[in-house]
Amino acid sequence: MLVITAGTLFFISIFMIFYIYLGYPLLVFVWAHMNGKSIKKSQIFPSVSILISAFNEEEHIENTILNKLQLDYPKEKLQIIVISDGSTDKTDEIVKRYESECVQLIRQYPRAGKTSALNLAAPHAKGDILVFSDANSIYASDALRHLVANFSDPSVGYVTGKMIYTRVDGRAMGEGCSKYMKYENFLRHYESLLGSIVGVDGGIDACRKELYQPMNPDQLPDFVLPLKVVAQSYRVVYEEKALLKEPSLSASIDEYRMRVRVALRALWALNDMKHLLSFARTGIFAWQLWSHKVLRYLGFCFLFVVYISNLILITSAPIFKLLFIAQNILYLGATASPFFEKKGFNFKLMYFVFYFSLVNIAFAHALMRFILRQKQILWTPRVG
Repeated sequence: MLVITAGTLFFISIFMIFYIYLGYPLLVFVWAHMNGKSIKKSQIFPSVSILISAFNEEEHIENTILNKLQLDYPKEKLQIIVISDGSTDKTDEIVKRYESECVQLIRQYPRAGKTSALNLAAPHAKGDILVFSDANSIYASDALRHLVANFSDPSVGYVTGKMIYTRVDGRAMGEGCSKYMKYENFLRHYESLLGSIVGVDGGIDACRKELYQPMNPDQLPDFVLPLKVVAQSYRVVYEEKALLKEPSLSASIDEYRMRVRVALRALWALNDMKHLLSFARTGIFAWQLWSHKVLRYLGFCFLFVVYISNLILITSAPIFKLLFIAQNILYLGATASPFFEKKGFNFKLMYFVFYFSLVNIAFAHALMRFILRQKQILWTPRVG
């Protein structure tokens, strides 16, 4: 009886893992080709307000401001607002140097986090389009043009660009981040054709100002605001020509902490916006939300069940012994990949498995914190 139950759980979990990472993208790809919705783009120049939340970003903020001032976009149509979130370094001083060049400094004190910073800045924004940038986000010169071109389609309410990591040097984090983003961008491209995408890049997003709704301080703006736009019956789409460059994290502990934080806040966002998970209300988008987010965050459960059920089945057939050995080799190789990296070996498969494992452990950690009703509003800047 135990073997039968273990076998059932094993095959169900294998199916779910396949569905989450391969089946769902394949279905999106096929569906988009069969019944895709195009986006009517044209070159337009609406007024734009770029909102940049910054906490102790003296190392990056000047380059970011200069990058935005040099964008290929009419200067008279551009406003840049930097919200200093209780910064204690030279961030404020640096921003004030550019106040004569359409740059405005708003100081948020005491420190309250990025979401509160955006809520504070939104009423001061003069642009018809709000663009959200991180304090270390470097845009391609034509990124803004490509981003806003999507708003010529009246059905589009929110647009996200394409992130490119600038540190892809064979290291585990660089390789993992790069492959992860390529996978996500592939999915976003075809989800856009279905109607709306599920996940966005917080460093290069744009929203119609009239659709902006204030969020709770603990909510993840990169996730909640797009969901609020969908709830208002507008599309959230991906623009692959709007390029953003950001450094990937070099230390696994930094990537892990970031993944835990983002996943925890996304879980709270799903809890707050759970009405969008109703098929009766949002139809295909509910399926996307369940598949791309909910099941993805629960993927570690299926991986764990596969391992344990495989262990129970190990003596029932030779194939299960081989599969169990293969699992252990992959996980041990992933665990040892930092050692291989230091020794100069270039095992890309192991780097991929290492990153995949790290992300799923981070999801498990985030779910545990969510169950314990923990929230995270503040964090230190992402480091490269």
